[in-house]
Amino acid sequence: MNSEKSDLPAAVSETQERKIIVLLCCLAAIHVFIFSAAFPFFNNVDEPAHFDLVLKYSHGSVPRGLETFSADSAIYLSLYSSCAYLGTPDMFPDGRLPPPPWTQPVEKMRQDLAINAPAWQAQTNYEVSQPPLYYALAGLWWRLGKWCGFEGGRLLYWLRFLNILFVAALVLLGYKAARMIFPGQRFLRLAVPALLAFMPQSAFYSIGNDVLSPLCFGAAIILLIHFFRPEIPGVPPGGVIGLMLAATLLAKMTNLPLLAVSVAAMLLNLFYLAKNGKVRAALPALTTLFFCAALPMACWMTWCKCNFGDYTGSKLKMEHFGWTLKPFAEWRHHPIFSPGGVWTYLNGQLATFWQGEFSWHNQPLASPAIDFIYTAISLLLLLLASMYLFRRFVNLTPLQRQALGFALASFIAALAFFALTSVIYDFHDCPNPSREHPYFQAGRMILGALIPFLLLFVYGLERALSFIKGRWPCWLALAGIILFMLISEIAMDWPVFASQYNWFHM
Repeated sequence: MNSEKSDLPAAVSETQERKIIVLLCCLAAIHVFIFSAAFPFFNNVDEPAHFDLVLKYSHGSVPRGLETFSADSAIYLSLYSSCAYLGTPDMFPDGRLPPPPWTQPVEKMRQDLAINAPAWQAQTNYEVSQPPLYYALAGLWWRLGKWCGFEGGRLLYWLRFLNILFVAALVLLGYKAARMIFPGQRFLRLAVPALLAFMPQSAFYSIGNDVLSPLCFGAAIILLIHFFRPEIPGVPPGGVIGLMLAATLLAKMTNLPLLAVSVAAMLLNLFYLAKNGKVRAALPALTTLFFCAALPMACWMTWCKCNFGDYTGSKLKMEHFGWTLKPFAEWRHHPIFSPGGVWTYLNGQLATFWQGEFSWHNQPLASPAIDFIYTAISLLLLLLASMYLFRRFVNLTPLQRQALGFALASFIAALAFFALTSVIYDFHDCPNPSREHPYFQAGRMILGALIPFLLLFVYGLERALSFIKGRWPCWLALAGIILFMLISEIAMDWPVFASQYNWFHM
């Protein structure tokens, strides 16, 4: 690869590059703050259930089976829920959404609470079997907010603003990963954190465990690539890698495909160690890695088996929504086994991977044209990156080939996992996925592969423009992508800022 073509001027020193990263972290924090504050509570992507689970963990209560919403959660859900996500103005007598309950007289608030709180408490929380890492951290953050004196709606937004810290850390982590893999190419080093800082993923603006997945697996990737170097791995790094892999599972169970790829990569590395006669020397580190990863995972999976009926906790959710496994002979009839079905699946997954799944007035906060652009550019650049990755004459170091290959396998595994789950289940009367549209299309579920995806994305972008002379085409393309993300996000989400239910109107 041409290390000069896409580089910044030499005047940009290492110190200045660090300042750029600090600036990107700050811009990411501002970006997440503004949009988190603009969206009212509680959104249509399971935010009520996640919030209830955070409150339960904040009280030290880990669910032991299917539970209803707590009385504590029901108060917040009754007073601060907006109907703007799934409701429409024409559903109300005067054609306007009702004012926020907290702006009403005290007596009216008490009446509404007496009516709505029991209804919330009667609902079952189907997210109770989710792994505990996010909810434990968020529960501690909630208690800190109460200690700081926040209450009511301000306390709710304090909980949501925890994502600011996560996303700023994610930007830094993306830079660390890109810097390790592309040490001599400043464009590739800076493009990954720049895209992370402005990515319009609505999961970053919500209470939920999706935001923790890219952070945990991103850290695991960096550590694994270090671990796979020719030198004999050390015991402390092995232990840290094991803990980060365990954290990846304890953040979200749908990260299992990423862990499967990690195990395959470690087995391949073990083969090379055996080939070079280094297994005995590496055994302490490998043993430490195994136990630090396996013990936390085994503890949680045993908890799930004892309390929720299976080792992943998915049985409870399947029963709640009425999903059943289809006979193997019926799998081949799924529409995904056609060109149109493949496009439908990929378009839904990749568009929501970039943008999320929020609705507003019962309509997705998305545009078919913008969805198409995100899907097309993602597939094009991933395909281009893959082509260059597997060409022998391309000037890639062994570390770069190994890291990009690992990234590609991780992202493909995540996509394949949800394609498989789309095929094997009969969704019966479930609204989404459904029998009419039997596709898992929730990009937030594969956010664990975000850093691997962006490493491939920016590498493909650099390769696509490598035939143009000069060092600026890549930077102009990156600026164009960021402007497109910001303009399209603001255009689609603009009505949200006027909501009387959001932070700006409290």
